[in-house]
Amino acid sequence: MSSPAVIRVDRLVKRFGSLAAVDGVDFVVPRGCTCALLGANGAGKTTTISMLLGLLLPSEGRIEMLGRDMRRRPPEVLERINFSSPYVDLPRRLTVEQNLRFFARLYGVGDLRGRLAELRRDLELEALWKKRTGQLSAGQKTRVSLAKALINRPEVLLLDEPTASLDPDTADWLRGYLEREQAAHGTAILLASHNMAEVERLAHEVLMMRAGKITDRGTPAELIRRYGRANLEEVFLDIARNPAATPAPSPDRPPAGAAA
Repeated sequence: MSSPAVIRVDRLVKRFGSLAAVDGVDFVVPRGCTCALLGANGAGKTTTISMLLGLLLPSEGRIEMLGRDMRRRPPEVLERINFSSPYVDLPRRLTVEQNLRFFARLYGVGDLRGRLAELRRDLELEALWKKRTGQLSAGQKTRVSLAKALINRPEVLLLDEPTASLDPDTADWLRGYLEREQAAHGTAILLASHNMAEVERLAHEVLMMRAGKITDRGTPAELIRRYGRANLEEVFLDIARNPAATPAPSPDRPPAGAAA
């Protein structure tokens, strides 16, 4: 975690009326690292990602991406990041090829033909290439969405449930692909997932969220050890079902929610 920070979030708040969906969140994600946001539905994960993408404006706080203030949403930063979510549909009437060609142009991809051929091969999209996106199964759409997210070789990749709807074999294969891409290109990844085995495998740091706040943080191994559980899923259930289970911070680490 000694690499330069490419995502820096400082005292981030998002209010909807009297509800604070995100309430004073702080974290950093260094180059080449994966940081996972964990929490029950409504904990504030997707709202946090939406603010990082510039889709929502923070009520308070600061987001820096690649050294730039995201309140100003500089186009040069948006060209260097990307995202994937099963909750965001690609244009359904366009074929897979047309969708990826459109986004490649949108992101200013230089070698368009070469990059499309690479993703078509690497993500095994040959059989889907000429099909309309609206005709695809949920799992096939997930693979195409990931191809879109990688089209510009982003320096920052925001992933919301990246393997949703995939069978276990395909999901495992795609996690390996993400690991290889990250190792090759130093991609920083912010991951929101309910798949605890996925988080244990991919994440270098985990942020536990509840009611818009970060209640604990650490590597998967640290959290498992701290809560005396066998795996991260048991830690998640412990925190979700028993708020008092969150341990007090040790003297050698900052309180939960403090700046990283």
